Amino acid sequence: MPESVRLDEAAVAERLSRIDRLLEQIEGAPGPMTGAAIEAVQALTEVYGEALARVVDGADPGLADHMAGDELVGHLLVLHGIHPEPPERRAARAVDAVRPAVRERGGDVELEGVEEGVARVRLAAKGCGTSSAALEEAVREAVLTLAPELSGVEQAPGGGGRGTTFVPVEALTLRTASVGERT
Repeated sequence: MPESVRLDEAAVAERLSRIDRLLEQIEGAPGPMTGAAIEAVQALTEVYGEALARVVDGADPGLADHMAGDELVGHLLVLHGIHPEPPERRAARAVDAVRPAVRERGGDVELEGVEEGVARVRLAAKGCGTSSAALEEAVREAVLTLAPELSGVEQAPGGGGRGTTFVPVEALTLRTASVGERT
């Protein structure tokens, strides 16, 4: 029997990209074999999903947690609807993981909840719009990486997205004086 070859993350990413390209080619190909090829891929995916479900069903909790914690296997568990951890809990873990980096930049982030497939977060960020946008994107990416079945990540109502900004009193009085001089 040939020796098993394990794929590193780069090789997995390359294979996934290749699969996407091949599926696009199949879907765009004219002729009667296109439907049969897509149906074959779907049937194979269903059978592999059932096999994976049987492994998860028979696994001890430690192994199930280990499988769920692996990014690639975790995505497969989500794809087949058998991930042992609900998306709300995974979204909370993602927010907890990015919170220290957000706090380093003078902000804070909190998961408000998940409703109708959308994670709602409160993100308070200080600084210019560019840095706030970068923090929002980092939070979104972190949440959707751990809970890819969610359709999005949105700012929770009332979470203005910006922290308070310090404006010196002198700046206000200078502006008021110059406005008063024009009238």
